Amino acid sequence: MPEPIAVPARPQPFRFPPGKVALLMIDMQRDFLLPGGFGETLGNDVGQLASVVPPLQRVLSAAREAGMVVIHTREGHRPDLSDLPAAKLRRGQPSLRIGDPGPYGRILVRGEYGHDIIDELAPLPEEVVLDKPGKGAFYGTDLQQILTDAGIEALVVTGVTTEVCVHTTVREANDRGYDVLVLSDCVGSYFPEFQRVGLDMIAAQGGIFGWVTDSAALLDVLPRAAVAAA
Repeated sequence: MPEPIAVPARPQPFRFPPGKVALLMIDMQRDFLLPGGFGETLGNDVGQLASVVPPLQRVLSAAREAGMVVIHTREGHRPDLSDLPAAKLRRGQPSLRIGDPGPYGRILVRGEYGHDIIDELAPLPEEVVLDKPGKGAFYGTDLQQILTDAGIEALVVTGVTTEVCVHTTVREANDRGYDVLVLSDCVGSYFPEFQRVGLDMIAAQGGIFGWVTDSAALLDVLPRAAVAAA
């Protein structure tokens, strides 16, 4: 059995068994990141999320080279909106609501251009892309079975937004017994204060939901993880 790989993190080093960790990339979709998409219709500055793209590109490339399982998620709904609760549809005061025509197609509707992942982080054909109707990556998806079948015990979580879909997924994973590492520069929020507090909440109380570090710390150990898993 290979020795666990240790990544410097808070509140203490994050250790994962080689070959049993997956990279989870949450909702890096045009509707959330590009001007005119759903994120902007809610009154948000989508430029706040742009900084996560370059470090996430580096992490994605290194994870692929290390042979890690890579899973992408997309939040959105069926074209007939039959999986969209009325409470979610009416929440907030956006200029466009889910299902309305927008500059990238119907807002957060599966199959539309805006629903898909940005070009810079496009999935490879063999990588899993999960469509989810809610905030958490486990709700209404096959994620649990996919992780079980792959023998995954730990997750490296990235994506947007920190306090909503990332936090919900981290909490879901924690309840299911997974060790979770969140990369601070590879998750983003429209609100800087939510970013800071959201990350603090994950690592608080001895890591109540998981561990937090930056991408450089993970990139430093991934080549060793690949060798150990071989």
